[in-house]
Amino acid sequence: MGKVKLTLLPLNKVVWVEPGRTIQQTLAENVTTLETPCGGKGTCGKCRLEVLDGAGELTAAERRLLTGDEIAQGVRLACQVTVSGNMAIKLPEELDYAIRKTGLVDLTQVLPLESTIRKVYVELPKPKLQDQRADWERLCDSLELQEPELGTSALRSIPGCLRQAEWKVTGVVRGRELLAVEAGDTTENCYGVAFDLGTTTVVGSLIDLNRGRQVAVASDTNAQSIYGADVVSRINYAGSEANGLQNLQEKIQGVINYILAELLEKTGVGPERIYEATVVGNTTMHHLFLGIDPTYLAQAPYVPVIMQPYDIKARELGINIHPEGIVHVMPNIAGFVGADTVGVLLATRIDLDSDIKLVIDIGTNGEMVMGSGDRVLACSTAAGPAFEGAQIKFGMRAATGAIEGVQIENGEVRIQVIGNSAPRGICGSGLIDAIAEMLKAGVIDFTGRILPPADLEGQVSPGLISRIVEGERGNEFILVEAGHTAHQQAVAITQKDIRELQLAKGAILAGIEILKKELGITDEDLTEVQLAGAFGSYIKRESARGIGLVPQLPLDKIKSIGNAAGVGSQLALISQTARQEAANLAKWVEYIELSSRPDFQEEFMKAIYFPQPEA
Repeated sequence: MGKVKLTLLPLNKVVWVEPGRTIQQTLAENVTTLETPCGGKGTCGKCRLEVLDGAGELTAAERRLLTGDEIAQGVRLACQVTVSGNMAIKLPEELDYAIRKTGLVDLTQVLPLESTIRKVYVELPKPKLQDQRADWERLCDSLELQEPELGTSALRSIPGCLRQAEWKVTGVVRGRELLAVEAGDTTENCYGVAFDLGTTTVVGSLIDLNRGRQVAVASDTNAQSIYGADVVSRINYAGSEANGLQNLQEKIQGVINYILAELLEKTGVGPERIYEATVVGNTTMHHLFLGIDPTYLAQAPYVPVIMQPYDIKARELGINIHPEGIVHVMPNIAGFVGADTVGVLLATRIDLDSDIKLVIDIGTNGEMVMGSGDRVLACSTAAGPAFEGAQIKFGMRAATGAIEGVQIENGEVRIQVIGNSAPRGICGSGLIDAIAEMLKAGVIDFTGRILPPADLEGQVSPGLISRIVEGERGNEFILVEAGHTAHQQAVAITQKDIRELQLAKGAILAGIEILKKELGITDEDLTEVQLAGAFGSYIKRESARGIGLVPQLPLDKIKSIGNAAGVGSQLALISQTARQEAANLAKWVEYIELSSRPDFQEEFMKAIYFPQPEA
């Protein structure tokens, strides 16, 4: 059977694909990747989308995870539906938007395909007594290399490879450098890998450099977290412990190689066919990855060791791609605004727009960029512990058993749990949802105080009042009552949890207010707010606005755009133009150091309060 037609709505885009793969696999191979925390095992239920035509029977996993209304609407799990014939699907809103904004359908729609890696197949004339050119000279003449450079490893491989391949070889060229010589015609196998080194999560994307498209994606928790959840803790560990810097570098190298192994297992690509990697991350992650002492990033005036882009051989970093392959580390903007923000700017290109936009990359740190083609400002603030579930009494990462969504309606509390299992705790998106709903229901006031039952009599339903109990350090709101088994423990929102969230969201909103002041604008001048990062993709717009994490704009102006930093890394991998633009952006963007602003504390004190709910 030949290729079948997959129609993507509302894009009205047609992709011709090989049948026999699931929708999830097909999208990953041809378009982009759906978020599937369970790895496509059919346990998390997060890869929901509408199949409008061509779907088969429901699987047991779908019957377990989907509601009757969803089934009636044609909602399916992308990891469970096999593409066997022509099919039409409706992409989730956030994925549709991400594709439109970042070009994930085809990276070459954003920038022309101009990889630094070039593979050239040649058939060399054999040496003769009348033609005694050296192997190296003969090869360079056939490849038409001008003033070529050659590494020792490639040089040593030349005599054996040329003769064993009967003088039919492929040269792997990067600029003027010959990286490798391969037997036969291997031009179809040319890959690179783009990494986003997050403080909490590392994501890698395998890219076909011949076509400029994503082949596979994988992620893993940053193993450095055992030395501290935030960058300051890791900086302190690197500077205070014997071999601290080395330990941190080895941890991130290990995670990268683990992700590489997973990508290769998924695709069957050999590591020797990956010739280049691009890397983005905050400035601390950048330094730790390269084994650079980050000590002075945490000391005023917070100066990095290096800000410009940097190329290094993969073997020098212990990265398991082709040993002569190159790792391109993208430029930083400042001590606390790194290459990941440069990646976000490459993906969103708000610098090319006449309208003023705000992009918030929410992770363990919160980076904000605001502006237009006239001027772009950037700042950063610590935000992540609460959003990642740390320092929250029942907080946990977004894994099976985590409450990821909360709704309070008609006095009842409804929860959504990852994996449709017994709730074990609450992750960041669930925490934001819960507090936004509690605020809307009147259980907490704009100061963040959980009101005592006596104050709520006649104001809210008795069912909600009964959920308010006195805890060790103030009132608590019970989301889930304890059950009869060990897996059904109580899950509550405590007064301290709310204060932790207020500190995190207050820091981000205060940073936004400072950027607005610098640009001399108000909320009305912002045409769009884009929520970037994996965490930003899961936050409900209503809840983000409800707690005051973002400016009080109409919901249609608040968008989730996915892992924009990772997309920026991918664009830099396929395009030399993107790399040059990244270098230019890193120099052009104006960094605002919030700690030096006398008005930041004033804005922060105002920003920790919640907006008054609409009547």
